[in-house]
Amino acid sequence: MAYPEDSELAEIRRRKIQELQTAGGGNPAAANAYASAQQAEYERRESERQEILRRVLTTEARERLGRIRLAKPDVASAVEQQVISLAASGRLTRPIDDPTLRALLERIMPERREIKITRR
Repeated sequence: MAYPEDSELAEIRRRKIQELQTAGGGNPAAANAYASAQQAEYERRESERQEILRRVLTTEARERLGRIRLAKPDVASAVEQQVISLAASGRLTRPIDDPTLRALLERIMPERREIKITRR
């Protein structure tokens, strides 16, 4: 599953590699080693995040979070981060189900402003 921030991260990595090549006298081997190390670290962290979420969320909650990620990636990231921190602190005694996730989303999502249009 590709996230929108993946393209931003790839662009940042590409610029960093280019900076390293120009600063390091054009040593592409060092830049490639740095880039591959960064990519490996990113993939390791992402797989850890996904494993934690798989353990603490029910199937329905994971599906809802996936749908939210498509519409509002920033809200989904905030929810994931909060769920991971709850799991890391040991405050979760049971998996988070769909109603619990919805309650968490209601607290995190900004209030919707109501727009009224009046005709004259």
